[in-house]
Amino acid sequence: MATAGDPVRRIGAAGSPVSNAPPAGSARTFERAAEVLRAARFDIPVPAAGQRAIATGWLLLGVAALVGAGVFSILLVLARTPFFAGFVPAGDFFRVALVVHVDLSVLVWFVSMAGVLWTLDTSPRLVGLGWLALGVTGAGTALMAAAPFTGAATPVMSNYVPVLDNPTFLAGLIVLGGGFTLLTLRSFVAPARMSLTLDGTDALRFGLKAAAVSSALALMALVWSLVEVPRELDALTYYELLFWGPGHVVQFTWTLLMLVAWAWLATLANSPLPLSSRVVALIYAIGLVSVFVAPLIYLNWTVVSVEHRRMMTWLMRFGGGLAILPMVLALAVALVRQRSTTPTTRPLRAALVASLLLFSAGGLIGFLIKGSDVRIPAHYHGSIVGVTLALMGLAYALLPRLGFREVEGRIADWQPWLYGGGQLLHILGLLWSGGYGVQRKVAGAEQTLRSTQEVLGMGLMGLGGLLAIAGGMFFVWVVLDSVLRTRAAR
Repeated sequence: MATAGDPVRRIGAAGSPVSNAPPAGSARTFERAAEVLRAARFDIPVPAAGQRAIATGWLLLGVAALVGAGVFSILLVLARTPFFAGFVPAGDFFRVALVVHVDLSVLVWFVSMAGVLWTLDTSPRLVGLGWLALGVTGAGTALMAAAPFTGAATPVMSNYVPVLDNPTFLAGLIVLGGGFTLLTLRSFVAPARMSLTLDGTDALRFGLKAAAVSSALALMALVWSLVEVPRELDALTYYELLFWGPGHVVQFTWTLLMLVAWAWLATLANSPLPLSSRVVALIYAIGLVSVFVAPLIYLNWTVVSVEHRRMMTWLMRFGGGLAILPMVLALAVALVRQRSTTPTTRPLRAALVASLLLFSAGGLIGFLIKGSDVRIPAHYHGSIVGVTLALMGLAYALLPRLGFREVEGRIADWQPWLYGGGQLLHILGLLWSGGYGVQRKVAGAEQTLRSTQEVLGMGLMGLGGLLAIAGGMFFVWVVLDSVLRTRAAR
């Protein structure tokens, strides 16, 4: 009789015992595969104290940008919500608030989190350049936020980077661009080394370097557009053409940062990806390769041509999906196979799940866009918030590594759900209203809500927006609580 440690046996046709155990070679193959997956711990150690200080500065700049964006977003949501819209000025007031809100909550927040991650992926060399990049970016942010209060500010609702036609705002935007250029430059001149083993740490470092390459190409595209776009065009046409190409390219930067955050958070949240480090690095490489189509588009079609606009749209719509889809599927499997959670991993898991849901929803809505209605902001709100939630979760994970308190508690647990759930209601309301033709970039009486369905849809949008604002403020609260309590205890 077989003992407990023996393989189970059965009698074959000839009467000889047949083992159900896998062949020795197959068992070794499975063991090697399991070892590869166990070794694929996607994590990056936090470097020396000087770099930690710079990374902390970038994180606090991002939080400050979200505070400013939150103030303007309250005015935006009220200006679009039935009943409340009558108490909030519309027209240029709404558009001025929209410009500042978008630039702070997207452009400055993403640049700041890129600063955190790229600082962690550099060597201790040229620390002064890192501080200079942070200081210049902070100065640009302050100028942009103060611009509405410095005189007449005509809003220009250009895609990707809306602009206030105001000297203070334009100066701030130029200074911000200079800070981003310095940040990108340091990631090239002081990179952290990668090993030849290409383990999980190396895969994440490769993804961060790929995002830096993408940002460099976006800056090159911006210079190219500056040269080609005629300055005598009206403001809306000029800025729309100026930011169209680089705006599409820099989306690959933010997406690559999100993909890095997903793999990193999956490890830290105890939901490891069922992928080897080499496969994850390959996914990042696919996302990077698509970016190199952009210079070919610039070489073949002038920036002012219709073909240029169409090809850049095609690049973003289909190029990024080649890398995103396999990571989405792997992350879904990892989350389904979730292991036990702890008080410190629950906020990370919540941010990871909410990010996956919002980014996927935004991508699906993109295929429903027809014309120029509020389905367009529904699409990009989902995608942008998906990236934002991933970066919020990673900020929670990095706080203790930067020397601050662990993030835990009910507020931290529920913040991603409140922010993500509110944004989901927000985009569903926009999607609903867009089906009835409600136009984008308008508010108050300009919306001309004619039917009950349109009113209900925009009401749902307003409710979701207010919940999302509360979720965003809770994120600020959690981060500042961790920072301030730690400093008070020292």
